[in-house]
Amino acid sequence: MLHSLLAGLLDLVSPPICAGCRSPMPARELGFCDACRPLIELAPWSAEDVHRDACLYGGPIRDALHRLKYEGASELAPALADWLIEPAQDFAGRVSCVTAVPLHPHRLRARGYNQSILLARPVARMLGVALRTALVRRVRDTPAQVGKGPRERRAQLTNAFRAHAHARGQSILVVDDVRTTGATLLEVCRALEAAGARQLFTLTLAGAVEEDQAAASRL
Repeated sequence: MLHSLLAGLLDLVSPPICAGCRSPMPARELGFCDACRPLIELAPWSAEDVHRDACLYGGPIRDALHRLKYEGASELAPALADWLIEPAQDFAGRVSCVTAVPLHPHRLRARGYNQSILLARPVARMLGVALRTALVRRVRDTPAQVGKGPRERRAQLTNAFRAHAHARGQSILVVDDVRTTGATLLEVCRALEAAGARQLFTLTLAGAVEEDQAAASRL
C-alpha cells in the first residue's frame, strides 16, 4: 500500500516520459512509447555468436543512450537493459560472471555512475552469475573519443585497461552500451586474456553499422 502511494506521488512530481521521444507515458511505465518502439531495429545474431549487439544504433535507442550518458537519466537503464535479456539468454551456463566496460575514475566521478554497469546488472541477475565490477580497471584517462575514427580510437585505447588476476580461468561476459568500431571491447578483452580469462563473450545494447559509425562516435 505504502509503495503504491509513493509510486503515485512520484508520478505526479515527475511523470514518466518515453526514453526516446520524451512524450508522456502511462503512469509507472518506463521505456519506449508505442510510436518509438516499432522504430527500434534489432541487430542480427545467431546462437553461435559470442559477440552480440542487441539493437542497431539509431532512432529511439540513440536518443535514449544520449540521455543515459549525458543527461543523468540513470532511471532509463532498467528499461534499456530489457533489450539485452534475449540476446544474453544463450549465454546461460556458458559464462561464470559478468563484467562491464569500466570508466576512468575521473569520468565516473563526473557522471556519477557507469552506465554499462547499470545495463549489466539485470543481465547478470538473469544469468544467475555474479556481476564483477572491479574485474577490469581503466588505468589511463584517455581523451574523449567523440568524433574519433577507428585508427585514432585504437591508438588511444592501447594498454588503457588492466584486468584483475581473478579473471584467470573464468568465462566472462563483457557488457557495454555502444559498439562503434569495437576498439574499446577489443582492448578490454585483451586485458582479460592477458589476465588468464578462459573464454570471453561480449554484449552491447547498440551496435553501429558502418554507415552509422560517424554518428555513433559522437557518443
